[in-house]
Order: sequence, then structure tokens, then C-alpha cells
Amino acid sequence: MVMVHEVPFPPQIITSKPLSLLGQGITDIEIHFLQVKFTAIGVYLDPSDVKTHLDKWKGKTGKDLAGDDDFFDALASGEIEKVIRVVVIKEIKGAQYGVQLENSVRDRLAAEDKYEEEEETELEKVVGFFQSKYFKTHSIITYRFSAKDGICEIGFETEGKEEDKLKVENANVVGMMQKWYLSGSRGVSPSTIVSLADSLSAVLT
Repeated sequence: MVMVHEVPFPPQIITSKPLSLLGQGITDIEIHFLQVKFTAIGVYLDPSDVKTHLDKWKGKTGKDLAGDDDFFDALASGEIEKVIRVVVIKEIKGAQYGVQLENSVRDRLAAEDKYEEEEETELEKVVGFFQSKYFKTHSIITYRFSAKDGICEIGFETEGKEEDKLKVENANVVGMMQKWYLSGSRGVSPSTIVSLADSLSAVLT
């Protein structure tokens, strides 16, 4: 296992093929000079997909990539399989997490004039999925993004209970959910972006 801020992550996840842990980080906030960690994050990709779809950034340093929002937009929108695994460090209500996701996705869609009735309905479904849940420490949220059809399966598991799942099938909503975690300077976790940039720079070299 790979330790991400004392949280164990598998180095590889098997979906339709093996995906490797290529980015890791946390979401956190500083309160009165104390760092409060909320979640640990792992991003899983197939290195050969990265080489195929992001070849034009070959030879760039990790620092170059970390500051390049176009690179991360290409990663988020690229037709490649991705898994984002989020592990809860600090307990919160699922409703709080759902509202954060909803606000980010809705604002991003509205900015691109893509927030219509269909998107609103699908986003409400996602928020409803998290609404009734309590995110205890070590709970796991998994986003499984398919390569081509704009579908995401969200999984939630806690304390050894069977994983609860939701399929999200609106491509606009799914795209912005990816960008919540993968959109460079506008992503929810700067540490994950820096880690991904360093790993993907090495993969592309």
C-alpha cells in the first residue's frame, strides 16, 4: 500500500484494465495556523493512455505542467479511464460534501452555459445520493470515470458495509465532476495537482 498522509491507498486498481496511482494529495484548510485535513485523494490512470492522449506535453517539467490549466483540462476531458479514490480523514455529513460538489459543478456548468434542466436533475440525483450518508473517518468515495461514454459510477463504502453505488449519465455533469478534482489551478486539491504533474511529467518523458 502507498501511504497518503497516513491513509493507505492501493498502488493499482483493476477496472477494465489495471490503473496506477499517479497522483495523491489532500483537501485541507488552515484554521488559526493549524492545518485541518478533510480527505486524502488518489488519482488512478493507465500510463499508456497518458502517453497517447497527452503526448503534446512531452518533455515538460512537473512545475510546467502544474501551472498549465490547459494540460489538466485535456486530462479531465480526455477519453481515458480514470478512478479518483477519496478517503475521509475528518468526519463530516454527506450533505456538506454534496453541497460543495453541487456548487462547484453548477458554477462550472453555468460559466460555460451548459446548466440546463437535464443537468440540474442529474446533479440533484448526485446530491441526494450523498445527502443521507455520514462520512465517518476511513469512509471511501470512489469515482469511476469511463473512457468514452461520459458515464461515472460513484461508490460509497463505510465500516465494512457493502458499497452503495450511483450511476451518473449526464456527460456535462460528469465532465465537471472530473474537473472538480482535476482542473489545475481551479481544482479542489492543489497538492493532488502538483503530485499528478510530477508523475505525468515522468510518464511523458
